[in-house]
Amino acid sequence: MSQNPDKPDSSEEKLGALEDGQEESLDNPDRSIRRRIRQSAAGSHRDDTPKSSPPRPVSIEELIETAKGVTNMALAHEIVVNGDFQIKPAELPEHSLEKKVRDIVHKAFWDCLEAQLKEDPPTYDHAIKLLGEIKENLLSFLLPGHTRLRSQITEVLDLDLIKQEAENGALDISKLVGFVIGMMGTLCAPARDEEIKKLKDIHEIVPLFRAIFSVLDLMKMDMANFAVSSIRPKLMQQSAEYERRKFQEFLEKQPNSLDLVTRWLQEAADDLAKLRGEMLPSHCRDGATGGAPALCPTAVQNQAYLKLLKWDHVNRPFPETVLMDQIRFQEIQLELEQLLVTGTVLLVTFSAAGPALVDMPGFAEKIKTIVKVLLTGMHLPSFNLKESLATIGEKVCAEVNSCLSQHGFTPFSAERETVLKGQIQAVANPDNTICKLIDSRIQKFLENYLASSHQKSLPAIPGGLGPIQRELEEIAVKYVRLVNYNKMVFSPYYDAVLGKILIKEESQLVIRRIIKPVCVVPIWY
Repeated sequence: MSQNPDKPDSSEEKLGALEDGQEESLDNPDRSIRRRIRQSAAGSHRDDTPKSSPPRPVSIEELIETAKGVTNMALAHEIVVNGDFQIKPAELPEHSLEKKVRDIVHKAFWDCLEAQLKEDPPTYDHAIKLLGEIKENLLSFLLPGHTRLRSQITEVLDLDLIKQEAENGALDISKLVGFVIGMMGTLCAPARDEEIKKLKDIHEIVPLFRAIFSVLDLMKMDMANFAVSSIRPKLMQQSAEYERRKFQEFLEKQPNSLDLVTRWLQEAADDLAKLRGEMLPSHCRDGATGGAPALCPTAVQNQAYLKLLKWDHVNRPFPETVLMDQIRFQEIQLELEQLLVTGTVLLVTFSAAGPALVDMPGFAEKIKTIVKVLLTGMHLPSFNLKESLATIGEKVCAEVNSCLSQHGFTPFSAERETVLKGQIQAVANPDNTICKLIDSRIQKFLENYLASSHQKSLPAIPGGLGPIQRELEEIAVKYVRLVNYNKMVFSPYYDAVLGKILIKEESQLVIRRIIKPVCVVPIWY
């Protein structure tokens, strides 16, 4: 048995997953994933016009190779955009079949080792193989300049000499293990000093071997994550071109891989055309002369990205080119939905209280804290928004009366409290006018930010959003960074798809203009 069943792949193999397609567990806690890094890659658009192959039969080997390419692309993307990315060992479910089989195999291996060492005289075949693996692990931690340490490891863990000592009954396993622990203490990160110290308190050989491999696993994780952090700056410079190349390889094997993107962009173009048509005078619609101008590709793209913030993730698949960032877009969508409720509650509260509380220091933050706490789990199926809003109404009224009393104002009467509570509870209604107003202004702010994302300063905050300005700007910055990186990678594909869509839209517009060549003046004019 040449490989210890308790330890995962070596650090080289884990780093090799960038090119060999091995699956690793990604560190995606609820909030840390929201801290993203974006970097522009110079010259990333040269000679990258998307090309797709005609449909053809695909072999199993090609499908496997394609899956590896997608895994590599997703892993590189995660390293670049997730500043908190870490490689971690996969944890099997507690009662899963895979875990039961693994535990049985591990127990059999260590039982076999223990039985060999208890023989008279002891048999060291398994133990020597484990020492060989430990030697390889220790050598893998060394840098090219560590010549003295390399010589020490090679000299002390000389397997040929160890085998001779075992055959002659002169092998001292405890001495070798002591050297291994000392060398591990030299090579490990300071965070592992406590684990190394615990190894010195274990005196039975088999448990000690198991513990050594467990700590070696942690050291390999540390080394792999250090390597990831080291290659991140270089990867960020090349990631856009790399992702585009991998996606092109996938597209050549699956030529229909832009179907969802095409539908997504087509809907955005239709929405934009409809919106612009509604802004025209009624007698100049229907594509007549002097009507809506041709759609701009950038405006259509921005409209498409805004649609991702209203996406039905349960019933509708995400477009292919933004699929790797679906979790991030969904998190931003959930944050905006919670911020919408917070902003609406603040607006109706300030409207009910009048100017007395508008400039009162700390009042808005207290209300935001109340709302945030009571909206925890807002997007879980078991969450009851109406009940939470009723509680929010009670808490807000109590806070309003407390602040008014502290600053010498008259507290709310029972009637005014009832009105405010009713307005807050009405936020649960999808057709609530105030909620729709706040939502439209949030969307307008994000639209303006997308349109001016090349500028350093943020656009002006629309009226009514002042109390949630800080939260909205934080979300907007994350959102626009995500959008800009996606544009940088996939803009050649968007340009190709939009070219066809806009030509079709322009053709339809020309036809309508031929049918209705002029903006008709009423006959009674």
